[in-house]
Amino acid sequence: MSFRSRYRVACLIAIATVLSIGLWQNAAAQEDVFHIVKGVVKSVDKDSKTMVVKTADGTEHTIKWTDKTTVAGGKELGKDIAEGSKVSVKYTEKSGEKTAVGVKDMGKATAKAVQ
Repeated sequence: MSFRSRYRVACLIAIATVLSIGLWQNAAAQEDVFHIVKGVVKSVDKDSKTMVVKTADGTEHTIKWTDKTTVAGGKELGKDIAEGSKVSVKYTEKSGEKTAVGVKDMGKATAKAVQ
């Protein structure tokens, strides 16, 4: 193999390596980032699978849930965790839409203190 052929192969390998690293970093940057919000459930809509959680500072977060959303303690969203429940919600946000990953009931006694 001539020097020129070796040089071309080395350049192609270098370009492929740089592109692979760039794609890998892009994929890693798109991984889900989790957020946590704690507050009182203001409303629950079972049909659209959404709930509104009001935090201590008065901010309201509309969060949807899916069949993959876990609920601590074997409770059910919309039944056991309903309006007035104090919750901690772990969620992801994509395109402005918040989707619950997990919900934990923090107890109704605490909810009255936050309201």
